[in-house]
Amino acid sequence: MTSLEIIEESENRIVVKLKGIPLQYANALRRICLSGVPTFAVDDVVMIENSSVLADEGVSHRLAMLPLRTDLSRFVEPSACDCHSELGCSRCRVLLMLDSGNSDTTRTITSQDLSSEDETVKPVNPNIPIVALAPGQKIKLEAYARLGRGSEHAKWNSATVSVLTQGSNADEHILTVETVGNLTPSEVVKNAVSELEKRLGEFQQTIAALG
Repeated sequence: MTSLEIIEESENRIVVKLKGIPLQYANALRRICLSGVPTFAVDDVVMIENSSVLADEGVSHRLAMLPLRTDLSRFVEPSACDCHSELGCSRCRVLLMLDSGNSDTTRTITSQDLSSEDETVKPVNPNIPIVALAPGQKIKLEAYARLGRGSEHAKWNSATVSVLTQGSNADEHILTVETVGNLTPSEVVKNAVSELEKRLGEFQQTIAALG
């Protein structure tokens, strides 16, 4: 008999007991939890003005690595969107804007200074530094966030930790998943189970077609 039991859960961590599940399937679930569940990340930056000491590429990289809260019930990956547009639409991308304005003092621009066109998709922490500005320096940009998977780039990783260990019995495995808040750990596990089921179904169809 197969079962999945939550034995520990907190805001950013979940521990699940997998019973009666073959090791290869349990390990596949672990990998999907780590990098196979879609999350939001900045994928394109339009730099309007940047007089800081950090190059445009440096600012863009920092924006890309910001963990963003993700709602998988409202958005789809660009490849699955009906718009078929490189620019995307309200179903497959979210615009975040940053305008530092002018200042006569030295200050640090943080993730709190980003404004999102959709309040459900925003940085998980408002205090992540982006760039320091000296007096008179300014930065203004548009950043486009899209769903992606960690298997393509680490900025889309759905978990920071995804570990599988042996349980107390031979047919038990313990899956530990930790996230940074873009998705809750339980959301990661639930979506990973669905993704594994989908992949197994597609694999069975492929095998049947070859037969």
